[in-house]
Amino acid sequence: MASLAAAEPPAPRAASRSPGLGPSRSGSERRSNAADPAQDAQSRSVDLNHVIALLGDSGSKDLEKEQLKTLKNVVKHFENGFPLKDIAQITDVLNLCADKMYEQEAFTEPLCELIKLFGLPFQKRKSSDEANYSVEVSQSITQLGYLMSIQSSQVRIQICKSVVNFFNTELPGKLLSGYQPASPNYKIRMAEIGGLAEILVLSLTLVENQLTEKLWVLKALQHLSISGESCEQMVNVQGARRLCLCLNGADPSGQLLFRSSDILWNLLEKVSKEEVVNQLRSLECVHALKEAFVELVCGFRHCDHQLRNDLLVIATLLAESPAVPLIESGFAKILIVLATCTEVKLPNPLVKGFKLTYSYEDFEMKKLLFNIIGILSKDPSSAQLFSENHVIPALLYYVKQNQRSAFPDWSAAQYEELQLHALAVLASVAPVLVDKYLSCQANTFLLVFLEWCISQDPFFGRGNSFHGTGGRGTKLAQMRYSLRVLRSVVALYNDAVNSNLCDQGAISQLLDILKYAADIAKEKESIALLEIQADILFILSVLCEDDNDRKELFSCEGIDILVSYLKMDPTRLCSGIGHNCLLLSALDCLWSCVIGCFIAEESFIEKQGVFLLLDLLAVRDNNLCNIILGILVEFSDNPKTVLHMSIWRGKRDRTAANVLVQLWRQEEQDLGVKRDQNGKIVDPKRPVMTSFQRQQKVIPVPACCPSFSVMEISESIRAKIYSLFWKLGFENLPGLSAKDVVTLAIIQHYIDFKVGEVWSEISAEIKEEFRPVTSDERALKLISEVSENTGRMVLGLQNEALERQHNQEIKEEKKIYKEIQATQVQKEMIDKSWQNFLARTSNYEALKKAKMHQKTLIEASRSKAKLHNGPEHSTDIPKLHTTVAPGRCVTVEGPCQEGLRADTDPTRSKSTVGRAIRNNQKDKNIGLSQEKNKKNQGKSRKINL
Repeated sequence: MASLAAAEPPAPRAASRSPGLGPSRSGSERRSNAADPAQDAQSRSVDLNHVIALLGDSGSKDLEKEQLKTLKNVVKHFENGFPLKDIAQITDVLNLCADKMYEQEAFTEPLCELIKLFGLPFQKRKSSDEANYSVEVSQSITQLGYLMSIQSSQVRIQICKSVVNFFNTELPGKLLSGYQPASPNYKIRMAEIGGLAEILVLSLTLVENQLTEKLWVLKALQHLSISGESCEQMVNVQGARRLCLCLNGADPSGQLLFRSSDILWNLLEKVSKEEVVNQLRSLECVHALKEAFVELVCGFRHCDHQLRNDLLVIATLLAESPAVPLIESGFAKILIVLATCTEVKLPNPLVKGFKLTYSYEDFEMKKLLFNIIGILSKDPSSAQLFSENHVIPALLYYVKQNQRSAFPDWSAAQYEELQLHALAVLASVAPVLVDKYLSCQANTFLLVFLEWCISQDPFFGRGNSFHGTGGRGTKLAQMRYSLRVLRSVVALYNDAVNSNLCDQGAISQLLDILKYAADIAKEKESIALLEIQADILFILSVLCEDDNDRKELFSCEGIDILVSYLKMDPTRLCSGIGHNCLLLSALDCLWSCVIGCFIAEESFIEKQGVFLLLDLLAVRDNNLCNIILGILVEFSDNPKTVLHMSIWRGKRDRTAANVLVQLWRQEEQDLGVKRDQNGKIVDPKRPVMTSFQRQQKVIPVPACCPSFSVMEISESIRAKIYSLFWKLGFENLPGLSAKDVVTLAIIQHYIDFKVGEVWSEISAEIKEEFRPVTSDERALKLISEVSENTGRMVLGLQNEALERQHNQEIKEEKKIYKEIQATQVQKEMIDKSWQNFLARTSNYEALKKAKMHQKTLIEASRSKAKLHNGPEHSTDIPKLHTTVAPGRCVTVEGPCQEGLRADTDPTRSKSTVGRAIRNNQKDKNIGLSQEKNKKNQGKSRKINL
């Protein structure tokens, strides 16, 4: 059978002079400035209108010869490419020549020569020619594609060759005088506009039984498929399906399979993947893909292995769609057997002749097969295939510590990548085959493997693969994917799996791993470490839920770890690497592993756990508030919890009651509850109704279905806040402002309001379907009035609270005003005293007047009763000309006592006593203010003995 090489175009013929284009120059000598004959021929134009008219005639053989001769002249004239301005006429010539070919085969060669010239760059005289002649060029290329309908192998092959040459950027050797080639991508763009790819796909039906022609069509499509627009055109005419059915054609060269698969790849990359898969989902296409894959599996060439992996990728994309019949066609079974045949040594005729060479292509194939198993695990019908072909044991083969000597076929990096990939796939497969998972003792394998992960055994993870991200140099990647497997099976809440884990001491071991990961995270955090901690917390939550014995076991070491997570800096929750998930997992673990066990609850409360929860609640993170409030409600049954909530103080001395009231207001704002600017009730009939409830119409529901009012209780946090206040009490709560008290009045009667809402819904539903009897109507009206009266009563309490606050503010304002007034009076007195002092020091008359006033005061202060035999003391100090007391020294005259030494020198006595007084003054802080000095000046004494 002819190969593609045999169909290559012949070498270009040597240029020869055309006798019909002008006279030739004769003579052996040529002038140096004479024009070349070929250039001279090109310079003379061809009358294409004449050619078209000539080809339109039909008649004798002489006319036919003239037509063939003219066509040869045209080909010769445009041997370096068609000018854009002549494209429309060239298209007419092409069509007329094709019509002639149906009558005379002699026109086949000129037609092929003209088609061949389409592979050369078009010639333009101006830069605007490309845009001006775009319509004519696109129509010409479209017409070129339509010529594939000619039943001539030579013409079809030449068309495909010309299309392939569209992508050849090599310029021709010569150009027409005054012309330049069009841009390299011009033809490709015109082919897209003209829909050439769509035409060639449809022509595959015409060349179904001609291998050489089919290969050339596929080669042209392969070049066109690099364009997204051309790929869309192919898909529009079911190109993916047509190409898939071409995979298994008889072709010794292997080009048919290669080119078809390459085009399919381009279609999947450049067009909507869903649309391509939808075309390949038929059983016929899947069978074709399976047969092509099976043929390549036993191939030994490098290109066979590469093409096999390419088909595996296509099969992977098909497996992602549940509508593709991979299982029904038997393709899935072949893929599963190939994935497990090296780990599970069982003879299987499906893999007869297959041998793993451990090359890079085989390594890629192994990963692709593992990936397909993971995709197929989403289909429940694949469980039987997994069980029959021992997928779980094959994947558990890799759950062992990495020892290079034990795996001589793969390199250390390759084995690590396969190991991590197997663990990732096991996390998907294990929930599908729980019984097989338990029978293979998978829990034991994983716990032993996790023990190795935290051991001190030397190991340096490569971390080169996608699954090894974050684990380079450590065993974190292995730990991460092992915990994923445990999480996937524990999430099933299967008692057999969970009991098996707990019986093997999984709780204590997981707590050790959690401490290990938390210690490493203190040095350097990563996404892998955060995920490991979150997964462990989730596993512990499931294992300990509804089992007090396990909760007590957890509380021995787990409470301290949970407390450390609750101390997390709230600013890290927005880091984007998973702290928020870790905190939510810790709160979930707290709810499942602590609440309900008295010993665990007491331990948590003693370690200030309630304080930490309130600290987190004060952050007012919407993702955390609901779960934290639920935990506090559960804990509130313990009296110590209420005590801790009462004494807790947050930033700015905030109390728990203040935090809860603010959360209530924020929740009502989010729900669209009507409140005025002071937080008071606006509608006493519907005081706590949300905007969503107001928009709902009356919809009668069965008694077993909750109404909107009841559903709202479970979805918002207001019911939890009410429950906490019911434990804390509604009276004498510290740290509440008047606005808080207004909101607290609503909280206190929340249940009354919700009862009124429910009765309102009942009444509306009854009236929607029938009219109630008089007694029922009277009862409904009475209930409605009670609810409305409650709202009005609460509104009155709110007004009283605001009025008390207003009066208190007025009292405080008056008190502050009095303080300001007293301060002003004092300031005025000080200023007046200072003015008087300045007057005494600058005005002698004022000084005399002040002296007289001073004497008057002194005389008035003296006792009226005189002492008998007592000395008379003068209060005047000689030579003193001020009205300010001079100091602490006074002169006291009296008789000398017996036994005392009487100095006749008064100066000496005064100096001795003066020194003593001065020493005493140092001890009494002489540096007092001026005001204190003035007050103490009259107390000083100077004693004269």
